Amino acid sequence: MPTYRSPAPVFTAPASAPDRGWLLRLVENLGGALGMTRPRPAETASDIAPAPPTASPREAALELLPDPVLLVEAADPNDLSGRRIAFANAAARELLRIPASGALVVSALRQPEMLEAIDESLFGGIESETLYEPRGAQEQIWRVRTVPLPGEGAPTLYGETTRMALVHFRDETDARRAEQMRVDFLANASHELRTPLASLSGFIETLRGHAKDDPEARDQFLRIMTAQAERMARLIDDLMSLSRIELNEHIRPLGSCDLSLAAMDVADTLRPLTADKGVKLDLHLMDRGEAVVAGDRDQITQVVQNLIDNALKYSPAGGAVRVEIVRGLTGDAAFAHGSKALTMANAGGGRLSLLTPDRAEPDDYVLLRVADQGPGMRREHLPRLAERFYRVEGQKSGQKLGTGLGLAIVKHIMNRHRGGMLVESAPTLGSTFAVYFPAAAR
Repeated sequence: MPTYRSPAPVFTAPASAPDRGWLLRLVENLGGALGMTRPRPAETASDIAPAPPTASPREAALELLPDPVLLVEAADPNDLSGRRIAFANAAARELLRIPASGALVVSALRQPEMLEAIDESLFGGIESETLYEPRGAQEQIWRVRTVPLPGEGAPTLYGETTRMALVHFRDETDARRAEQMRVDFLANASHELRTPLASLSGFIETLRGHAKDDPEARDQFLRIMTAQAERMARLIDDLMSLSRIELNEHIRPLGSCDLSLAAMDVADTLRPLTADKGVKLDLHLMDRGEAVVAGDRDQITQVVQNLIDNALKYSPAGGAVRVEIVRGLTGDAAFAHGSKALTMANAGGGRLSLLTPDRAEPDDYVLLRVADQGPGMRREHLPRLAERFYRVEGQKSGQKLGTGLGLAIVKHIMNRHRGGMLVESAPTLGSTFAVYFPAAAR
């Protein structure tokens, strides 16, 4: 990426200021230099919170900015431990999980491109741009701009001059997700709609030909065409649902939901289907108010619906689907709960985590397990179960109704809720899918 030199202005406070208007102008100047907008368009100098007693006017101004901003200092280009964060505003502390000052740059920002851009500003006087993608279950993309601050240095005990640079982060996650959503939707829709459209075209041609005078064949073809049209409608609905979830996946939902009540609502909705298939729903739920989780009720209900509906599709007549809810588990305990890993492994199956929440989350979860008595799967299929349109060989869409997006939707919803997801399955032993949500604060 090309770099360019840009002298950075040095802002100083007047010796005597009757008000804090100079602080407002400093915020405006910094925001304009970095391409940011003011937090509130109508704010005035009197609206700005006073700086903490230990903060300089410059740091007080940076603290008010909505985007993450760092002040980085260093003296010796060869001393990696000497590159330290002199100040991190509130947004930067939340993003990087660092104190306001003193953190090592190499520890807080572990991506080589970031460190190189900061060095170019510190020791080369060059303004640079790069991308920063924090590690974690939630994908985030930040565009980072580093700006040298000339005239900011102070001599060290060894006579070296401390150099400083400003690092500004701008969140581009939404824009990147919107573009990726558009690309994925077009690719998936064009690929998956091709088969039912080809089927419809073939039957229409047949009905125009030798089958037009055959009432029995005409009725059969029309039934098939109706099923294909319904499949396309379900596919488009699921693609749109998945795209909306992915667009907001990095934004943690607000609110709470009683997981037991959601499971009971889904069970009531599916009663006609269970009666038609001759499959029993075996519910082991918590009392009202005992399994409240943090999250969006509609999406949590969709998770429960997809898992139970999937279990019913693969359960034989006379079988049972067990739905269980357990509260008060740590992340490790939720993964291990009810494990039959050894039995599954001996039968050619296994147990696998499809989604693991970040360690920084509160370690208090509510678990939902859905177990069926279906054909099960071999272990090589487990890692790909949450991929779009993945179907186990021998269980294709012609045999089971569905779009191949149900588990992908579940995984993305669980990721948005900072939860986990796992599967346990083996041939002839059925499959168990489990998800665990962070418990709501009591």
